Formats: sequence, C-alpha cells, structure tokens
Amino acid sequence: MFDEVSRNKRNSIFLILIFLVIISILGVILGAIWGSIYFGGILALIFAIIYSLIVFKSGDKMILSMSGAKEVKKSEYPHLFHTVEGLAIAAGIPTPKAYVIKDSALNAFATGKDPSNAAITVTTGLLEKLNRQELEGVIAHEMSHIKNYDIRFMMLTVVMVGVVLLLSDFILRSFWFGGGRRRDSGNSHLIILLIGLALAILAPIVVQLVRLSISRKREYMADASGAILTRYPEGLASALEKIKDDPDPLVDKANRATAHLFISSPFRKVKKSSLWSTHPPINDRIKKLRGM
Repeated sequence: MFDEVSRNKRNSIFLILIFLVIISILGVILGAIWGSIYFGGILALIFAIIYSLIVFKSGDKMILSMSGAKEVKKSEYPHLFHTVEGLAIAAGIPTPKAYVIKDSALNAFATGKDPSNAAITVTTGLLEKLNRQELEGVIAHEMSHIKNYDIRFMMLTVVMVGVVLLLSDFILRSFWFGGGRRRDSGNSHLIILLIGLALAILAPIVVQLVRLSISRKREYMADASGAILTRYPEGLASALEKIKDDPDPLVDKANRATAHLFISSPFRKVKKSSLWSTHPPINDRIKKLRGM
C-alpha cells in the first residue's frame, strides 16, 4: 500500500505507452482509408499530443466547471477547511483547494494534476448530513486519491478514452463516406478497411472497460489508504452507509465523463455492479472497511 505512489507513476507511463500504440494503430488505419498510412499515423499522434496537453493542463478546471463546483472561503465552511487542512498535514501533502457543489446528493471527488495542484469538492448535502468523523473519512478518501497520484492517473485515462473515441468516430465516418472510393484498390486494401472498421468499433469498448476497471480498483485502494490516514475505518464505513441510503443520489451536473471521480456513483441507483460500473459494490466496500 505504501508503494502506491511509485506504482501509480509506473502505471501512468505504461498507460501512456498503450495509449500511443492504440492511437498509432488507429492513425495507420485512418491513413489507409485516405491513401497514406504515414500521413494518418503522424496526424493521429500530433492530434493526440495536442489533445493530451490541453486536457492535462486545464482538465481539472474543466471538470470543476462542468460539475458546477465553486471555490469557497474558510469563513463560509470553516469545518470543511479545518478537516482538509488537518488531513493534508497528516498525509504530508500541500493543502488542496476546497470546492462545494450546491446539491442535496451526498458525494465528493478530488481532481488535479498532482498534490501541488489539487482540489477536493464536496456537495452541500454531504456537509449537512455527515457528522465530523464521517466527513473526515470521506475527505481522507479523497486525500488518498491525491497523495497516491490517482488524480493524475485517472486524468490520463480520461485523455486516452477521449482521443480513442474521437479517432474511432472519425474512422467510421471516413470509412462510410470516403473509404468506398478506394475499395477497388485490391484485396489487401479491402482487408485493411475491414480490420479498421472492426478496430474502430471495438477500441472504444476496450478502453472504456479498462478505464472502469481501473476506477473500481482505485476506489478500494483509496478506502484503505483513507482509513489508515484517519486510523478510524468506521468513519468512512458509516459515511458510505449514508451515501448508499441517500434517497436522491443524483448529482445534477454529473456526467459519464466525470462519474468515475466521485466517491460513489453520482447517478440513480443500479441493481448490481457490472463491468460497466464506475464503482465497486458499496456494500463490499463497507464490509472491507469494517474488516480492517
């Protein structure tokens, strides 16, 4: 557990390599459709690099804006500030900025590029309905995401999914509207087009499943790391019980792109967890915390 930061940094590099390979393959397929493999590959890589830099530089601000989060002052929510400051000292990282979403749902998330540029966001519903120890448990969970560099790792997965989705969609459009002009180039070209069509359809599904799997594993680790930070697993376990029993869990401005960042799914309750779930079963998380 205490090697998590190093593991996340290694996984981030590995993720970037996989990302570049997938982008290159999709770029080559796109180039084959256009008639120039090299042009397609180079164009895809340039697009991926520019997109990655934009998202990585301003992605956290975009997420906060999309979520309707507002930065707050210590005078407005002194208990929230004291909790964030205290746990940041305990975690040995700079104090993250504090944001609040005006929403009755019980939820929270962390975002940013690294511990020096991070923010913790909570809903007003969470602040109103959790006691001190429960709030500490939730903040410690989010603080662990920051300390363990989960925020950077998850930002990279967002970039990967976004670029693959855009390129796959572009390939499909090029295939249907432009690829037909070159179908008489021979069997080899037809085979490339068919492979490209299959990849364009399957690649988004694969990267989405990878992203969701990573998200579920990160939640388990943040639960455990947060419990170690507070030395009181019951605080987070009790908070998760209240979150589970929330009659209106929908965070109004949440969307599919940011759902994995929240401590619990910001959408309506689903009957059971699946490969497409952003979070592991909440009852399982509570059981693991109470078994510590």
